[in-house]
Amino acid sequence: MKNYVSIDIGGTEIKCARLDEAGNILDKWKIATPHEKRSFLRRIDRIIKDHCVKEIKGLAICAPGKIEKTEIHFGGSLPFLEGVDFAQLYQYLHIPVAVINDGKAAALAEEWLGSLKDVKNCAAIILGTAVGGGIIVNGQLLNGIHYQAGEISFMQLNCHAEHDEEFKGFVGQDISAVYMVNKINEALGNGDINNGFAAFKAINCGNIKAVKIFNEFCYKLALLIMNIQAIVDVQRIAIGGGISAQPILVKQVNRAYDEIVDYCPLYKKTLVKPEIVNTKFKNDANLYGALYNLLVHVNGEKL
Repeated sequence: MKNYVSIDIGGTEIKCARLDEAGNILDKWKIATPHEKRSFLRRIDRIIKDHCVKEIKGLAICAPGKIEKTEIHFGGSLPFLEGVDFAQLYQYLHIPVAVINDGKAAALAEEWLGSLKDVKNCAAIILGTAVGGGIIVNGQLLNGIHYQAGEISFMQLNCHAEHDEEFKGFVGQDISAVYMVNKINEALGNGDINNGFAAFKAINCGNIKAVKIFNEFCYKLALLIMNIQAIVDVQRIAIGGGISAQPILVKQVNRAYDEIVDYCPLYKKTLVKPEIVNTKFKNDANLYGALYNLLVHVNGEKL
């Protein structure tokens, strides 16, 4: 059985795993993400040196930002990654190296072994600090001519927003899971505004302030799904990210979607609602998807 190293580069943590070609995680670990280029590259070098030994047959990487082949163009939450080409950096290993956007990686993971398996037209929406995603049409991941398809954060839900803030009115802010959790904890007077457990405890207990903020979040997420459906017409959309572990999320998004279309009979008659489900792999999705990207594009596996 061939083994591979998969690296998921995030704004807070770098997650790593050694997997076999069937997608079984043999071991995994994580480290804090340095936010300075030299320190960051040294940390990746150490991972490569320690784990890309002779029996490793390939290196799979996913990262934020727009990625053209194996080169990063603007690194999202890690802008110092601009121009970094991991395949070039590690060509001395003489093993295949593949790089993909983190949202697209999550979509591939779910299409390979998760909740989108055997669905030829589908999408994944990943909720975190911003909103990532990936779209699969006719069994193929949609990259776009400029490698920017699926950059859901840059969709606009409120064209009348006052743009006094750089990202005001964009999906990346309006449907940020982190932003939603922060708002709930601030409304409740909690000291730790990043405490997702406290926020969802309040939601599940029916706290009026928490439920109001959460329902507004789900309403906007339902609108986003409707917009995606109007363009690409998929069968199923999987919602991922840390908060997707909360069963109430997908339940409320489905409810919000149904309530919206009930007010618009023309929409209901014209467009079929996609299945809205949870992702399977949660926080490990990017590790699986980065590996599958390697198998598809380098080793000739079938998507």
